[in-house]
Amino acid sequence: MADVYSDFARVYDELMDNAPYGEWCENIAALIQKYGISKPVREGAASGSRAVATGGPGVWRDTGGLSANITGTGPQTSDPDTLLASERNLVLDLGCGTGTLTELLYQKGYDLIGVDNSPQMLDVAMEKRAESGSDILYLLQDMRELELYSTVGTVISVCDSLNYLLKEEDLLRVFRLVDNYLYPGGLFLFDFNTVYKYSQVIGDTVIAENREDCSFIWENYYHEEEEINEYDLTVFVQEEGDRFRRFTENHFQRGYTVEHMCRLVEQAGMQVVRLLDADTLGEASDQSERIYALARECRKIQEVPK
Repeated sequence: MADVYSDFARVYDELMDNAPYGEWCENIAALIQKYGISKPVREGAASGSRAVATGGPGVWRDTGGLSANITGTGPQTSDPDTLLASERNLVLDLGCGTGTLTELLYQKGYDLIGVDNSPQMLDVAMEKRAESGSDILYLLQDMRELELYSTVGTVISVCDSLNYLLKEEDLLRVFRLVDNYLYPGGLFLFDFNTVYKYSQVIGDTVIAENREDCSFIWENYYHEEEEINEYDLTVFVQEEGDRFRRFTENHFQRGYTVEHMCRLVEQAGMQVVRLLDADTLGEASDQSERIYALARECRKIQEVPK
């Protein structure tokens, strides 16, 4: 997973400019409001104190235009009530990429942590943070080795990030880590591309798009026996004058069924709350191409503060 989105990070946002991030943000915020425990902490004012440390191994920060790992100073407050409230209202974006959705949710008033294992993608996210003035904490981590400094009220993982986990044991490991770091009663909201989408909709196809300063060829292959979707991406990026640089990347994703995901979520100790078609927000069906799964932490014995 570490090599995925290395060169592609430079043009990712440009090639995703038709993605309805604003609509996705509205949908996710509405689902958090309906099923979750996290609340916006800002109404045009500065964010409140966080219970999470502002540094530590894997913290991605901007230092004069360069990103670096730095050590932190620990929690910003020691008041128990403030700590509990700030943990409950933290939202973790797991597999945040270039931070587009992370920034939009921050603008909704939530306190955000973004985690990704691509330094190139996080560099772009840090540029957005510097431009917007947001207070998002970015961590350079593999989600299979997630390490936080507090619990969080909500974990989201969207844009098919979990489909990059090809082994069941890796997916279960991530689910168990999410359960571990969720505040009592906290919400886990994630999406995934289904076997139906890979096998019946995308299949073996070639997609090409030509733009003024960037073009790509997407060659897709679906391996039915392994339920693995492979795509070879060739990108041409204009650098100087009429000169273009060509680079290629090879990506693998695994399709999952509702039954498979529900079993692993429950095996990790969480309770499935709702399954929705991510495109229509209706009930998930056998023809859903992408599904929103909502799960709740239910094993921690302490009560959630009102």
